[in-house]
Amino acid sequence: MTLVLTVLEIVAPVFILAAIGFTWVRLGGEYRVKFVTELAMTLSVPCLIFTALMETEIDPQALTAVSFAAVLAYGAVTTLTWGMVRIAGLEVRTWLAPLIFGNTGNLGLPLALFAFGDEGLGFAVVIFAIMAVYSFTFGVWVVAGGGSPLKVLREPMVGATILGLLFMSQGWQTPVWMTNTLKLLGQIAIPLMLITLGVAVARLHPRGLGRAVVLSVLKIALCIAIAWAAGRWFALGPVPFAVLVLQLSTPVAVTSYLIAEKYGAEADHVAGLVVVSTLLSVVTIPLTLAVLI
Repeated sequence: MTLVLTVLEIVAPVFILAAIGFTWVRLGGEYRVKFVTELAMTLSVPCLIFTALMETEIDPQALTAVSFAAVLAYGAVTTLTWGMVRIAGLEVRTWLAPLIFGNTGNLGLPLALFAFGDEGLGFAVVIFAIMAVYSFTFGVWVVAGGGSPLKVLREPMVGATILGLLFMSQGWQTPVWMTNTLKLLGQIAIPLMLITLGVAVARLHPRGLGRAVVLSVLKIALCIAIAWAAGRWFALGPVPFAVLVLQLSTPVAVTSYLIAEKYGAEADHVAGLVVVSTLLSVVTIPLTLAVLI
């Protein structure tokens, strides 16, 4: 019973906030996803990443290990997922990216924070940054059929990650007034992202739900297995190991749908993956946490 209550305390705020966004739209409320997403991704999330890294007291060696583990895990997920898509005869442009990239921002960051505190958030933002760089380079290249991967250098999250790691490694701190301002901006990121997730799911028009169920289950199982193996391979401690598994097991990111829509892939099929995998996460994430805690 204690374990059930602990898991419920972690996941309840996450799904309640997402449900608020979903209900808000279903009741006819206005919500400008483009504006809120740009605000979060260009201002609030970078502030969250920077302050989380600057103030973390995590051993730099542990951060390095979890970074290498995340890179290895994403490489393995990419290779196996590509093989799965080709064997199934699916279009790579449509299916590969969403099956690789999970919702490590909207869901992963708050889950890591609620489950493992500031230490968990520090590891989570590093994994999130690695995923974001990979998604906006290789991921966009796959969906768009080309393009320059250097565009990622213009993403504020990348700069915030590099700057945060520099401050952490050197032991630097911003002035108190600036730190308080950045932390205040960063604190709006998590509720904004969760509410926006609910709004986005409410507005999607999914197609091919039967296939989406099969692929979503395979994605979750594959990502958990690979993250587990990578974490053991690098001998990660309990918290970074749990965060790595949790981050990679998150459902398909809403950004995968937005990218598919932008570059002319079969966006309705991607929407099906987003909706189904997000609904499945209501069950899979608490079970995963129950094992990890």
